[in-house]
Amino acid sequence: MYYMRSQRYMLAQFGSVFASVMFVLAIIERFIPSGTRNLLRKYTRRFVTPFYPYIQIKFNEFTGDRFRHNEAYTAIETYLSSTSSTKAQHLKGVIVKNNSEIVSLSMDDNEEVDDEFNGVKVYWTSGKYPVTQSSLLTRSPDEKRFYRLAFHKRYRDLVVKDYLKHVIKTGRSITRKNRLRKLYTNNGSNWTSVTFEHPATFKTLAMDPEKKQEIIDDLTTFSKSEDFYTRIGRAWKRGYLLYGPPGTGKSTMIAAMANFLGYNIYDVELTAVSDNTELRKLLIDTSSKSIIVIEDIDCSVDLTSQRQKNEHEVEEGYSNTKSDKKTRSSDKSCTTSRVTLSGLLNFIDGLWSACGGERIIVFTTNHVDKLDPALIRRGRMDMHIELGYCCFEAFKVLANNYLYIDSHELFDRIRIMLGETDITPADVAENLMPKSSPGDPERCLKSLINALETLKLKKIEEEVKENIKKIREEIV
Repeated sequence: MYYMRSQRYMLAQFGSVFASVMFVLAIIERFIPSGTRNLLRKYTRRFVTPFYPYIQIKFNEFTGDRFRHNEAYTAIETYLSSTSSTKAQHLKGVIVKNNSEIVSLSMDDNEEVDDEFNGVKVYWTSGKYPVTQSSLLTRSPDEKRFYRLAFHKRYRDLVVKDYLKHVIKTGRSITRKNRLRKLYTNNGSNWTSVTFEHPATFKTLAMDPEKKQEIIDDLTTFSKSEDFYTRIGRAWKRGYLLYGPPGTGKSTMIAAMANFLGYNIYDVELTAVSDNTELRKLLIDTSSKSIIVIEDIDCSVDLTSQRQKNEHEVEEGYSNTKSDKKTRSSDKSCTTSRVTLSGLLNFIDGLWSACGGERIIVFTTNHVDKLDPALIRRGRMDMHIELGYCCFEAFKVLANNYLYIDSHELFDRIRIMLGETDITPADVAENLMPKSSPGDPERCLKSLINALETLKLKKIEEEVKENIKKIREEIV
């Protein structure tokens, strides 16, 4: 027992002496020339290394001679910002997103915080190289900031292989969630962008709740399935076909998907693309974590008639009659684009579609029956989503959005009428829009009822006309 106490006492004394020596060396370094200082550091490290149990990794803000920004530094900064605001005593605050109410906090220079991963503690220190006269003139990286990670050497494999991957992945995820998303459109083979600020979310989206949850679950699964797609040997992408009458919320659905995942949107205008090569270039220039959209694809370019015309020519043979020439001339005048169905199919899931990952491709159409089956088969458009007329559950979402009400005595009457009449969510929203401030919920609901009654009468009139027409045809 006495021997063990003696050992502990000796270790404590050694630790105290070791700390004192390091402190004295740090003070001495300030008063000796730089050349001697570097030599002293070299031999000090040789002496200290066998007794120092910690490993340090430094992540500089910039790397190389060309001042390239270090992506690891950015991810670490974002990751630590989520924890440093609760642990660090000295913080830096900046305004983000041009909003004076949103402040991002990060560690101040020379601040230290600890972190824990799988029961192992690590220590992060923020620092900045001293600015010298020469660095001011040459803009040397020595004036840049860095983060230093320290951990016990027995946990080297865990930290290097698992913890750093966790930090980078989490940091990138937070960055994507907080970044200003972009909406891109193509001008020929080049993309131009604006800030994407559409407020649509799945909470405000008017549709059947079960179908909505199914889409949310599918998007969530896709965003977390990188390893799965790699294992099965498929490009990390997924296709969605949104179809239904105009005004059913197809564009709003795309905006909600982008806001939910934090993706950018690339809106492809096929009529502005000259040929398949240009289309391929547009695909290559898109980033990962993005939604590539082709709206009203049945109207963009005449892809379906290409297939039908080719099949007809194979069966019937080429015709040189004036009428055939006139038809070809008419088809050619519809669009100047030479994008073919084959080129679009390769764009969706050909070899070039694997350049980059985590992409969603969305087609919208009002007439799904006009699309070539090869274009929308499973594997290309993996999920077919019909956005139909407004149901009662969708109406309740709109009533809550526009009128801030969850129930009303007129709801039962509206529920019955919605079951008898086809009306789009856009038309419902227009009738629920308050015409004065503050809005009168009952007045808006009665406006919707009047619109439903008008549509019902119109439907009855059309049915009567159709029946009269059939009777006349039978008489003749």
